[in-house]
Parts: sequence; C-alpha cells; structure tokens
Amino acid sequence: MQHALLESLEPKEHAGIPALRVGDTVRVHARIVEGSRERVQVFQGLVIRMRGKKSAGSSFTVRRIASHGVGVERTFLQHSPRVDKVEVLRSNKVRRAKLYYLRDLRGKAARLKEVNTRK
Repeated sequence: MQHALLESLEPKEHAGIPALRVGDTVRVHARIVEGSRERVQVFQGLVIRMRGKKSAGSSFTVRRIASHGVGVERTFLQHSPRVDKVEVLRSNKVRRAKLYYLRDLRGKAARLKEVNTRK
C-alpha cells in the first residue's frame, strides 16, 4: 500500500506515446512556444537512449542527421504535456541499451536491421 502523496506523483499514461524501445525510428510531435504563438514541430529520428522506466522523470533521446551530415540529438520527457504524440515508424534489432556508438558512424555503416515483430 503506497502513500497517497507518492501515488499523486506517479505519471498518468500519456495517450499519444506508444511503448518505445531503443532502436525505434520515431516521429515526435512537440509543441513549441514562440512568444505568444504555439506551433507543433516534428522531430524524426532514431531512439538512442531511454532513461527511467515508469517514473515521472523518464525520458528518451532521439538522434537525426540534419543538413550537411550534422547529427542532432534531442531529449524529450516521456510524460511531458509538450509532447503531443509519438509515431513509431519502424523498429530495429539492437543488442545494446544505449546506441551511442552510432554517433561515430556515417552513411550505410549506421544502418540497423529492421524487425517486424511489433504490432
């Protein structure tokens, strides 16, 4: 039996975020505030890190290759109201919990094998 205060700190399930895994290629729709205006910005890339399981501070890091081959990484809080929704585009077979080694790879060497066991 947990204390009521601890239960109130537990995050509610975010309806727009499916179960993510390291190695997934995702499209994250994040709300950006610019002055008085608010817009949705899409960030598409590979999930290279997951931190925390079901805690309120759990996050995931997405890496994409921007123009001129520059890698850009962005960390999103999993239960943040700023994250509108997350779409899983494809799942890849990985054997590591963190894919930091992809930072040093370029082009075809940075490819991962796709796996279609997910529904």
